[in-house]
Amino acid sequence: MVDHEPTDDGLAECYDVLNPWGPDNDFYLALVLAADAVLDVGCGTGTLLHRAREAGHPGRLCGLDPSPGMLRRARRRTDLPIEWFAADAAAAGAPEVTGRGPGSRFDLVVMTGHAFQALTGDAEVRAALAAIRSALRDGGRFVFETRNPLVRPWERWTPEHAVEVAGPDGRTARVSHRVELPVTGDLVRFSETFEGPMWPVPQVSRAALRFPDAAVLAGWLTAAGLAVEAQYGHWDRRPCTPDAPEIITVARRAA
Repeated sequence: MVDHEPTDDGLAECYDVLNPWGPDNDFYLALVLAADAVLDVGCGTGTLLHRAREAGHPGRLCGLDPSPGMLRRARRRTDLPIEWFAADAAAAGAPEVTGRGPGSRFDLVVMTGHAFQALTGDAEVRAALAAIRSALRDGGRFVFETRNPLVRPWERWTPEHAVEVAGPDGRTARVSHRVELPVTGDLVRFSETFEGPMWPVPQVSRAALRFPDAAVLAGWLTAAGLAVEAQYGHWDRRPCTPDAPEIITVARRAA
């Protein structure tokens, strides 16, 4: 089969269908609603910030994403005052994002949807964490999640475990994965195949995700001047145990 790489807009169109609202979104929404100024790094189509504004968040809400297609969909909600920036995580601390006057910067930065795992190189991780720390006010928090490598979730990323979801218009999309074996170290390379009526032929995308463990994450954060406040293994804040599916990290900007 000839690979057909999905377009940026094509992926953005199906993103919300493939990633419906769930307990992870409820977890982050509660944090956003309790914060005055929020930056969502890797905001995708902006669903979290849209929902926060709909729920009455009165403060500053900003979304940052490198994908033009995702941001085009985010900006469709012209009825909601939210700032959108086309950039990657390393730009989080830029003055045009944080603001320049008194009270600028954020008291909460979030990185949802396992987006942190897309930072696959050490230099990329360091640049992102330095920028996020710069974007935070003193005492501000950075909250994100990664998949727990101890449960080896990529072993279930096979065509036999394809996911089918139906969108609000009734169209069904099917996504399957195939991991490049053997997996060595903490980097997992894989392909995603998208099939459905929105594409004339199957679309194949290739990607890599990094799977750091809790101790490695804590080391990176400490080196960046971010103190780990808590790490959870589940969205109901149960502890991060060896068999927990997630490593949900809450870090605070150290003085």
